[in-house]
Amino acid sequence: MRERKTSGRFKISNGQIIGRDAIHSGACVLVEQGKIFGIEPMDTEFPDAELVDAQGNYISPGFIDIHVHGGGGSDFMDGTVEAFLTIAQTHAKHGTTSMLPTTLTSEKEDLIQTLDAFALAKVENTHGANLIGMHLEGPYFAMSQRGAQDPKYIRNPDPAEYEEILNTYQCIKRWSAAPELKGAVEFGKFVSSKGVLAAIAHTDAIYEEVLEAFHAGGYTLATHFYSAMSGVTRRNAYRYAGVVESAYLLDDMDVEIIADGVHLPAPLLKLVYKIKGPDRIALITDAMRAADMPPGNSILGSLKNGLAVLVEDGVAKLPDRTAFAGSVATADRCIRTMLNMAEVPLLETIQMMSHSPARIMGIADQKGSLAPGKDADIVIFNAGIEIQETFVMGRSVYQA
Repeated sequence: MRERKTSGRFKISNGQIIGRDAIHSGACVLVEQGKIFGIEPMDTEFPDAELVDAQGNYISPGFIDIHVHGGGGSDFMDGTVEAFLTIAQTHAKHGTTSMLPTTLTSEKEDLIQTLDAFALAKVENTHGANLIGMHLEGPYFAMSQRGAQDPKYIRNPDPAEYEEILNTYQCIKRWSAAPELKGAVEFGKFVSSKGVLAAIAHTDAIYEEVLEAFHAGGYTLATHFYSAMSGVTRRNAYRYAGVVESAYLLDDMDVEIIADGVHLPAPLLKLVYKIKGPDRIALITDAMRAADMPPGNSILGSLKNGLAVLVEDGVAKLPDRTAFAGSVATADRCIRTMLNMAEVPLLETIQMMSHSPARIMGIADQKGSLAPGKDADIVIFNAGIEIQETFVMGRSVYQA
């Protein structure tokens, strides 16, 4: 990787700028001290600025991945600063400029170790994607929808536990749980009162339970939509709508989708887009440690006590191949999937990888679009969505 020696003041020109409502030619992006100074006509003078030639490629808002576990051979549950930095650098190569490091169900001490590592890594992280906060995935899940989560750690919400964790660690920005569990609505209320996003995940809830969780518990996001969640079920001959149908019916519920082209086939990608629209969809990688690594054997979760998995066909699987065990996607792959499989226009695809996740996480005033005053998180890529350069807060962290 080569690294550009920017002075803190530069001008990106000769490219197609992806805006909120259109793709613009004949303009340039001016950057100063880590912020976007302006979007101006190409011939605008910007004295003493370094010139960055986009060479006709797209100039895009940086990609924001709000659900990612690992990459480059590391997992956040390894609980080390080195793991955090490796993952942040790995995904920056693929256009991710901000990420929400995500945990798995685990022993409490392993979770604490990871949260402690986040604080140290955030300070040391100068060459990778922004670490914008932690996402706790579990352990409050439905056992029947545990997926590859370790069953020995799954349990109902424990107020003494989650209140202590949230009162101690302000870095937590999101927590995913099953809303039908005993105490889950109260959990959602407490989480939301702390400014933390409550999300629905690994759940067998029916519509009535989702409705209560949404209105009373503050659960406004469906985690990896369709994966590890209920659809229509029958109980004593009566049909009940599940979480999938609930998310469609609740206009204000956001969804995130693993857009690797494997977890969801093209018809479902098209259906989600058709019903929810780009304003309510965030593309995520949900990547584990094998992202950006060769296929073969890997581990889901920490090296100490993680689950052995097999990576083949562009996805991680349980060794017996009975279920998926994590994604190995990167953000650029998610964008190609939506363009080619779901046939979504580029402008709206980029929105689902930038502005929509920024809005969901409450940071759209800082990130998610190219506008004056916002953080200079910028990606330059070609027509094949191959990343040419990644800027994080105006700092070039990757060049092809």
